[in-house]
Amino acid sequence: MALQEIQDRLQKAESVAGRPSGSVSLVAVSKMQPDERVDSVLEQGYRIFGENRVQEAAGKWPAFKERYEGVELHLLGPLQTNKARQAMELFDVIHSVDRPKIAKAIARLSEELGHCPDLFLQVNTGEEPQKAGVLPSELDAFVEECRDMGLPVIGLMCIPPVDEEASLHFALLAKLAKRNGLTGLSMGMSGDFEKAVAQGATHVRVGSAIFGSRDYPPKT
Repeated sequence: MALQEIQDRLQKAESVAGRPSGSVSLVAVSKMQPDERVDSVLEQGYRIFGENRVQEAAGKWPAFKERYEGVELHLLGPLQTNKARQAMELFDVIHSVDRPKIAKAIARLSEELGHCPDLFLQVNTGEEPQKAGVLPSELDAFVEECRDMGLPVIGLMCIPPVDEEASLHFALLAKLAKRNGLTGLSMGMSGDFEKAVAQGATHVRVGSAIFGSRDYPPKT
């Protein structure tokens, strides 16, 4: 599968959901992908990319940004406080603000740097103990806390449990966003992004279906 096919599927999903064409942003997830594959997608004119790790992104995107204008880079994976400054200098959007500590670090750095990426708050919709994200019951207070700090929170993000119906989690995220006056919904990946579009996603995150299977390094 490749970029054009995913774009065609996304456009069809928008149409089926009765939504305008182009209302959903496709974030091409380039984590763990060889540079030549990323370069190929950039050569096709695509400019919206996502990475999971600050360190990996810092190793490859400055060079790409020098060669290609208009790149919009999204951080999708967990953010540690000691990487916050680097992330804010590199990324245009951060999808994984998941706890007060990181929100406070971003607020402090935004004053220091004079700018702040757009932010999504990550919600642990499945209340899975091993997964990052604020619990649904604690989200309203977290949204208010972030707003009090002046943070540019534009929406919510979730990663549904692998063994549960994704649509239920997408619907919950949409309900939580509406309750808090947020319009952004980062939800849906390669296997379920059509369901996410049906539930109101504004950003879907697709990787291997665009770039091909990832070559993970062997564990040591």
